[in-house]
Amino acid sequence: MKNIQLHTFLVLIILAITLPISAQKNIISINETNIYEGIEFSMPKVNTTSFPDYQVSITDFGAITGGIVKNTDAFAKAINDVSIKGGGQIIVPRGIWLTGPITFKSNINLHLEDGALIVFSDDFDDYPIVKTSFEGLNTVRCISPINANNVENIAITGHGTIDGSGDAWRPVKRSKMTDSQWKNLVNSGGVLSQNGKIWFPSQSSKKGYESSTNFNVPDLINDDELQSVKDFLRPVMVSIVSCKKVLLDGPTFQNSPAWNIHPLMCEDVIIRNLNVKNPWYSQNGDGLDLESCKNALVYNNTFDVGDDAICFKSGKDKDGRDRGMPTENVIVKNNIVYHAHGGFVIGSEMSGGVKNVHVSNCTFIGTDVGLRFKSTRGRGGIVENIYISNIDMIHIPTEAIRFNMFYGGNSPVLEDDQNADDEKRDETLMAVTEKTPSFKNIHMQNIRVSNSNTAVFFMGLPEMSLKNVSLKNSVFETKKGITAIDAEGITLSNVNITASNGYALTLYNSKNIIVTDFAFKNSKLPVKILGTKSENIQFDKKDFSNPKEQIIRGDEVLKNTIKL
Repeated sequence: MKNIQLHTFLVLIILAITLPISAQKNIISINETNIYEGIEFSMPKVNTTSFPDYQVSITDFGAITGGIVKNTDAFAKAINDVSIKGGGQIIVPRGIWLTGPITFKSNINLHLEDGALIVFSDDFDDYPIVKTSFEGLNTVRCISPINANNVENIAITGHGTIDGSGDAWRPVKRSKMTDSQWKNLVNSGGVLSQNGKIWFPSQSSKKGYESSTNFNVPDLINDDELQSVKDFLRPVMVSIVSCKKVLLDGPTFQNSPAWNIHPLMCEDVIIRNLNVKNPWYSQNGDGLDLESCKNALVYNNTFDVGDDAICFKSGKDKDGRDRGMPTENVIVKNNIVYHAHGGFVIGSEMSGGVKNVHVSNCTFIGTDVGLRFKSTRGRGGIVENIYISNIDMIHIPTEAIRFNMFYGGNSPVLEDDQNADDEKRDETLMAVTEKTPSFKNIHMQNIRVSNSNTAVFFMGLPEMSLKNVSLKNSVFETKKGITAIDAEGITLSNVNITASNGYALTLYNSKNIIVTDFAFKNSKLPVKILGTKSENIQFDKKDFSNPKEQIIRGDEVLKNTIKL
C-alpha cells in the first residue's frame, strides 16, 4: 500500500467519530480507470507521461547527503546527462539533500525514494530575479526552487519530501501567532514593520513591502532598485510554465516561500497522491494554484496549508485578459483539506475565465471556507460550467459555500489588522464591460455540512447578477442559513437547513428564484425577502405550515413577487 493510501486509511479511522458516514466513504482512493466517470461535459483524456528505462542517481554526479553541502551542480549534471540520453529517471536516495534551484528539461522524472528529503537553500543569492507571473500579474520574482519552462513530459514521483525553506522568506503577521511564538520569532532576528504587526526576515524584505501597494508586487520603485528588495520577491516553490504532459505523483511538498505548486499555461497535467503542507500562518501559503491550464486531473491528495488549498486561476485584470487563456477541462476528485482559507477555490485572479470543471468526493475539515468563489469589479472573466457534488464539510468557521464579487484580498476570517468593511458591498450600478466578472451555470449537489457557521452566501454584482446556480439534495447544520444578494436563476431543491441563529433563507434583490422541497428544521425565522429589485420568487406551498407568517416580505417588495 502506498504511503498516501495508508495515510488516508488512518484518517478514516481518526475521523470515524466526527464525520458522518457519507463523508467517510469519500476517503476511499480512486484511480485513473474511474477518474472520468460521471463527468458532465466532454472531457478529453489527459495525455500521460512516459519515460525511457535509463536511470541515474544524483550520487553518480557527486551529490553528498547530510544537508550541509549544496548539491545544485549534482542535480544539474544529472538532468543534463539524462536529457542528452533522451530522458529517464533521476533517483534521489534516502537522505537529506541540500540544493539551490532545480531546473527541469524535457523527459525528466525526478524520483524521490522513501526517506529522501530535498531541502532548498535559504541563501537568497542562489535565486536570481527572473520575469514571471505571480498572482496573475506579469512581474518579477526570484527564480523558483523547482522550475520548468516550455518543456514536455516531466514528472516528480516517489514518496520523499520536498521542503522549500519558506520560513526564511516569508513575512509573518503578529495576529497569526501566539505570544510565545511571536516572541521567539522576533528574538530570532529580522525586523518589524513600523506598527510592529508584521515581522520581516530582513531589511530588504521590509523595504519591498513598503514599496508595494498590494503586498506582493513592488510597484512603487523602479526596476533598477529591484535588487535592493530581492528578499521580498519570494517565489512559488514549484513553477511549471507552458509545459505539456506534467505528472506530480506521491511526494510531500512543504514549506514553500509563496504558493506551493503553480502550473501556469500548461496542458495535460496530473496531480495525484500528494501531501501538500504549509504552516497555517504562512503568507500566500497556497497549496495548488492551477492557472490558465487545460486538461488536468487532481485527485487523491491531502492539503493542510496557510491559504487556499485547491485554487483555479487564469490571470488578473488586464494581464489576464490579454493572456486570454482560461483554466478548462479539469477533474478534481477525492481530496482531503484540513486548514486552508478555502477548500476548493475559483478566483480571485480569473480574468481569463474558468470553465468545464468537475469537483466531487472531497472532504473539508475546518477550512475557513469550503467552496469559495471570489472576484471583484475590474477583473473581467467568465466562470461557467462548474459541477460540484458529494462534498462533506465539518467545523467551517465562516461559510460552507461563498460567492463574493467584492473580494478585496483579505482572509475570510477577520484578522487583527483587517476591517470588517474592507470588502463592503457597493450598490452603485456600474457599466458592464470586459472588466465585469461573470459567474454562471454552477451546479452543486449532495453537499453535507455539519457543526459550522453559515450554510451559503451568494453575492453577485448589482450590474451582473450571479446567474443560474443550482443547489440540490444537500443538508446544512449551521448557525446561519442561506443568503442570496444580486442573484438570478437560483434553484434550491431538496435542501435541508438547520439554522440555529437567523433566517433559513434570505433573498435580497434577487429574481427568478425557485425553491422546492425546502426544509428549515429548528430555524425560528424561515424566509425573508428584501430589495426593490426582487422579482419572481417561487416556493412550494407544501414546504410551509403557515406561509403568511413564515415568509416575511419587506415593505419595498411587491406583493406579486412571491409565488406559491
